Amino acid sequence: MSRYVARRLPRHRGEAAWNAILGPGPVYPRLEEEITADVVIIGAGFAGLSAARRMLQLRPEVRVVVLEAGRVAEAAAGRNSGFMIDLPHELTSHDYAGSGDDTAQIAMNRHAIAFAQEAVEEYGISPDFFDPAGKVNGAASAASDAQNRSYAAHLDALREPYEHLDAQAMEALTGSTHYLSGLYTPGTVMLQPAGYIRGLAEGLSRNVALYENSPAISIKRVGHIWRVQVPNGAVTATQVILAINGHLESFGIAQGRLMHVFLYAALTPDLPDDTLKGAPRWGITPSDPMGSSMRRIDAAQGGNRILTRTMATLRSGMQVRDADMARATAAQQAKFEARFPKLAGVKPEYLWAGHLCLSRNGAAVTGEVEEGLFTACVQNGLGTTRGTLTGIAAAEMACGADTRLTRHFAAEAAPDRLPPQPFRDAVGNAVIRWKERRAAQE
Repeated sequence: MSRYVARRLPRHRGEAAWNAILGPGPVYPRLEEEITADVVIIGAGFAGLSAARRMLQLRPEVRVVVLEAGRVAEAAAGRNSGFMIDLPHELTSHDYAGSGDDTAQIAMNRHAIAFAQEAVEEYGISPDFFDPAGKVNGAASAASDAQNRSYAAHLDALREPYEHLDAQAMEALTGSTHYLSGLYTPGTVMLQPAGYIRGLAEGLSRNVALYENSPAISIKRVGHIWRVQVPNGAVTATQVILAINGHLESFGIAQGRLMHVFLYAALTPDLPDDTLKGAPRWGITPSDPMGSSMRRIDAAQGGNRILTRTMATLRSGMQVRDADMARATAAQQAKFEARFPKLAGVKPEYLWAGHLCLSRNGAAVTGEVEEGLFTACVQNGLGTTRGTLTGIAAAEMACGADTRLTRHFAAEAAPDRLPPQPFRDAVGNAVIRWKERRAAQE
């Protein structure tokens, strides 16, 4: 008999702003009885819902249950920056260029984006929540402009299109004189991530039993049957897919191999239409991976607002501290005012922390742990794209399908072991602080 017990449940700091600005959404029941299914998927984010959709495509007759620990779009799915990126975006590099087969990774990323686009069309999700507008790597210094040019050379080698933007073009786009230059790439989708996830959940709920506020607290195998216990009920099934990203470690899987990084974000109040110049929607990732991501959204996505996402903390215990939030809040305000000095003093309406999970060698944890128990986890900071990919792959593995995704993830090495605590967090955070200081203008 195998048994996995959750040592901790997800804990979030701050409100999931992407969800809040949409107003109340659908409410799904809490699981409060004993039920049966063919497949249980734990987690209703990008990975879990993508797994559910792919499972129904391959085996439309199966009974699928999805368990979400909190509310749909309140966890990481409502706490990211909303960039669904197709190109190499390696957060541990100096310019995002990958170290492996970038051509293969780009193809897989675009497969995920196409899968999501099909879901938008199938379920009638608002196209405002899935905008294929591309993104810009913004540079505020000569050093960062050089990083953009290094990345452009990498894209040349891959024969991928891009466009250099000068300072005037960046000002015309953003209404800000902060940026020296930019590198525009057309393949990124700008999501309203909570809107997309809400729509995906609502579409799937026609054929899937979805339960909110129903965290899995244990998973036990007896014979060929798995029993997933929630606080007030349980579901038994022959297959389980864990789509919980870093919280995989909470169940004792991949222990000592996962880096739990928190990024912090702020979102302004709904601003008067004449407050800002520039385009009504745009998205900027920093040319230096340790810089600040910025987005402007419009009324169709939840208001005329600006998002600032900056600062990082390694917290292996998966809990953000008050001091972390305070430090990030001060930095966010400074970054926002540096870009929009005429808005100095405008305080954010929402502040939050978002949980990323990375491995030192960039490997995911997607595969079969033991008979009937699968994982779709460890998205290495690209939860919208790679979460979608790992969810698709886990469903295909559970169905016994032989695809390029199942072959890719089956061939991946396990995540590298990490140094022990407290050395891990102490050294990791010191490195993060040094990189942030180096990328200060960004």
